[in-house]
Amino acid sequence: MAWRALKNKGIRVSHKLLQGHALGSASVARLEDAVISVSALFRCFSDFSSTSPWQKASYRKHLYDQISLRCFHSSPALLARGDGQFGLRTPKREKYVRRENRTQPPVEAPYVPPKVKTVTKSSVDKTIDIFEGMTIVELAKRTGESLSSLQDILLNVGEKVESEFDPLSIDIAELVAMELGVNVRRRHSDEGAKLLGRPPVVTVMGHVDHGKTSLLDALRQTSLVEKEAGGITQHLGAFVVSMPSGSAITFLDTPGHAAFSAMRARGAAVTDIVVLVVAADDGVMPQTREAMSHATSANVPVVVAVNKCDKPAADPERVKLQLASEGLLLEEMGGDIQVVEVSAVKKTGLDRLEEALLLQAELMDLKARIDGPAQAYVVEARLDRGRGPLATAIVKAGTLVCGQYVVVGSEWGRIRSLRDMVGKMTERATPAMPVEVEGLKGLPMAGDDIVVVDSEERARMLSTGRKRKSEKDRLRKISEGRTENEESSEEQEVVERVEMPIIVKADVQGTVQAVTDALKSLNSPQVFVNVVHVGVGPVSQSDIDLAQACGACIVGFNVKNPPSSVTQAATRASIQIKIHRVIYHLLEDIGSLIVHKAPGTAETQVAGEAQVLSIFELKGRSKSKGDDVKIAGCRVIDGQVTRSSTMRLLRSGEVVFEGSCASLKREKQDVETVGKGNECGLVIRDWVDFQVGDIIQCLEQVVRKPKFVSSESGAVRIDC
Repeated sequence: MAWRALKNKGIRVSHKLLQGHALGSASVARLEDAVISVSALFRCFSDFSSTSPWQKASYRKHLYDQISLRCFHSSPALLARGDGQFGLRTPKREKYVRRENRTQPPVEAPYVPPKVKTVTKSSVDKTIDIFEGMTIVELAKRTGESLSSLQDILLNVGEKVESEFDPLSIDIAELVAMELGVNVRRRHSDEGAKLLGRPPVVTVMGHVDHGKTSLLDALRQTSLVEKEAGGITQHLGAFVVSMPSGSAITFLDTPGHAAFSAMRARGAAVTDIVVLVVAADDGVMPQTREAMSHATSANVPVVVAVNKCDKPAADPERVKLQLASEGLLLEEMGGDIQVVEVSAVKKTGLDRLEEALLLQAELMDLKARIDGPAQAYVVEARLDRGRGPLATAIVKAGTLVCGQYVVVGSEWGRIRSLRDMVGKMTERATPAMPVEVEGLKGLPMAGDDIVVVDSEERARMLSTGRKRKSEKDRLRKISEGRTENEESSEEQEVVERVEMPIIVKADVQGTVQAVTDALKSLNSPQVFVNVVHVGVGPVSQSDIDLAQACGACIVGFNVKNPPSSVTQAATRASIQIKIHRVIYHLLEDIGSLIVHKAPGTAETQVAGEAQVLSIFELKGRSKSKGDDVKIAGCRVIDGQVTRSSTMRLLRSGEVVFEGSCASLKREKQDVETVGKGNECGLVIRDWVDFQVGDIIQCLEQVVRKPKFVSSESGAVRIDC
């Protein structure tokens, strides 16, 4: 660009001198002046003809070097300067400024955190099926983990696997899955095993006080109902009944109270047939519907026994219509559900009930594997002072033998003895046989499965892994619950809530769970029932120490009265011990305690009303006594009027003013309260515009306590 500008003005400049220089308009102007002066010098130089050629060449070279150094080899910044000075001047060094780290994000840009490497976490919702002989490849597919991670876990548990296609035992597969935080479901195959017929397991369900235990007593020729406190069943019992025909049936008796819903669910999970007992004089009740839903969810056939048909108010036909309206397809109406009318007191219809049960069992063709390790289900668990932890279980398949190592839930042990429901010792237990297992190291939970293992080492390892897994899941649930509570507290208004810690002790493990669930159902927006500790057995000194540390109340259900030393220690520490044997009384007692401890809600209510009959005015008062005053002459028409309360003035049904009472007099005397039917003079602070016929309401602040509500079905709640 600079070369073309000079050429247009008739100035010849070598293109090579300008090559590589980017010059601006100011630089071009300076360059023009320099080239014009140099051209003039060359013209003057050409006039010196007398000069020798060597001097001409030397002088030409000197001028060329000056131009090159001063102009074209300078930086564009120097050429753009307006001072007219060119040359090799050293630029002034500025202060060193440290350059920012390029890895840091700019201030304006949003910060994007780096991706963190995902770590395997415990998945409470994920459950996989495992079986005997599955390979590492199959286990990796089901867990979603890599083969290398599974092989590392196998090395940690001491299992040597040469190939990824080697079969694993079901215990090792469970250990690996638990290390990965995955729940497992054991699947046992009966392929190749010899299957033999077994007795049916029948669960008796129904509403409370509909005669379930009485019906079982009539079948067994016993009187168990007299041994239950309050005349209602509060435990889950298992019995083997020999029928007159020679067949044997295993019965499970479930409680009917609303608090024992978990027990009924466990009974339906292990049973083959459900006998739904409905009282002919009462009909379908809430626990009847619940039993029907349990049977439906467990996919178990139902046989209906309409009990108490001997009573005058019995109406079996009405009961059948109610059952049909609930969705049960009865045989009389074209369905497949058998209905038998019985009477436990008169012992009528029992043979027809036996025939119906055996017919249903024959249609189901119940068979089980006899040989091999046993699979059993814990129905109930309790703690005996002399024998230790005891678990009542029903064998589902295989044979349970004394001396075997077993893992029950997170507990393990070696079977020391097996007893049937009569109390006799036995060496083995076959399918559908209820037995009491003795020899466990700890008390299992009702509903746990019994797993037979090969050695004590394997039993310890499996028990430790399950305990670790359950503890992780428990901590995870606690953290999730805290997060949900924090989110809900941010969204909702802060409400004062009092914590009520409780320690629960009961006779068996299943009852502990039922009482705990029933107490937690009493939670309300004002009182939080916190069950800090549960246990099986009587109240001990350690329970007193724990209650003293956290300020808890001790609840004992179906346990012996504590010794005098424990009672005295509780009295000195001001700790309440409540012992009950009937679930109704327990819930009522704890409900009244919760109502007493609840802070209540502050409400404003009308304590009395007064009508303005006349208006009086006091004039000419001194400045020290204030301005003129208007007094409302009133008659109290409802309740009472109190001087310390807030007054509300109503006119034509609308609120006109609210304020405090400045003066209340009756017969020229200052009074605090005026009752119904009396007349008084009333002055409201900062209000003088009274009219005859106005209504003055006396407002007072009251604290309304919640109420304990118990329904006919036995369900309880706290109504705030």
